[in-house]
Amino acid sequence: MTPNRRGFLGLVGATSLAPLALGGGMNSASGATLSSSKRGHSIGVSTYSFWQFRGERLGIAACIEKAAAMGFNGVEILHVQMEDESPSFVNKIKRQAHSLGLALMGFSTHQGFVSPDADLRKTNIQKTMYQIDLAASLGIPTMRINTGRWGTIKSFDDFMAQKGIEPAIDGYSDEQAFDWVIAAIEKILPRAEACGVVLGLENHWGLGRTADGVLRIVEKIKSPWLQMTLDTGNFLENGLEQIEKMASSPVPIALVQAKTYFGGGRWYSLDLDYAKIAKILNEHHYKGWISLEFEGNDEAELAVPRSLALLKEHFGA
Repeated sequence: MTPNRRGFLGLVGATSLAPLALGGGMNSASGATLSSSKRGHSIGVSTYSFWQFRGERLGIAACIEKAAAMGFNGVEILHVQMEDESPSFVNKIKRQAHSLGLALMGFSTHQGFVSPDADLRKTNIQKTMYQIDLAASLGIPTMRINTGRWGTIKSFDDFMAQKGIEPAIDGYSDEQAFDWVIAAIEKILPRAEACGVVLGLENHWGLGRTADGVLRIVEKIKSPWLQMTLDTGNFLENGLEQIEKMASSPVPIALVQAKTYFGGGRWYSLDLDYAKIAKILNEHHYKGWISLEFEGNDEAELAVPRSLALLKEHFGA
């Protein structure tokens, strides 16, 4: 006699649970449990890795295709690289990523709050709120933000030659700038919460050039919607110590951007010890995404897959 549906589901349920009830599962012979297996980090790639502000801007769709072909788990979108922001384009990108099995896992934006001009700060607040809305429409859960910088060194190449250190505008100080940045971010956070987008303040020049600068802001504000984006290549002195500072903070890291420099760096090269970096992050229980930012001079078609292999070696399961 054919069993009814309820009886059939009961039989299947009892059968499928039997190995677990016996304390076994597939690994029972070795005494291991399924819960003891190590889960590696998911590894994504920033669209910046394929473009680096060099030559004709490479579109987001092309970057997503490359990321899938190379074996990444996800894509971090650089906002300024988007060739279109219309709802139809956003939906097209979401559909493409889903069809290729990729997560859109990060949104990297630019803004600046380091200015004595209150109207300029207000404009950047509004700009950042718009970017949060865009991240939400893309289904992206975390967005990189910056403090901004003084802008007293006009050329970025000259700025890099000074290791990201520049003087304040005459008559003003970094102390004042910290207050401006904190006040601006506090105005933005309600939008981030409403949209469900975690902001990640990056160690990205300006007041965020050092771990202490980033921590001063995020630990002052103390919001679950303001976390940190850790860029492994933006500490030019005592990198491991500064990574340790950020990783050990009670404020979580929302995303790790991992730099590589195959072919030599565009502005500088760092000898990043990813074995030690991975150990620090694991010791402080970081379980989130690793996003590649390739910033070397080799061709991306060769250097990006090589970078993925390096990151898999240290952050994979």
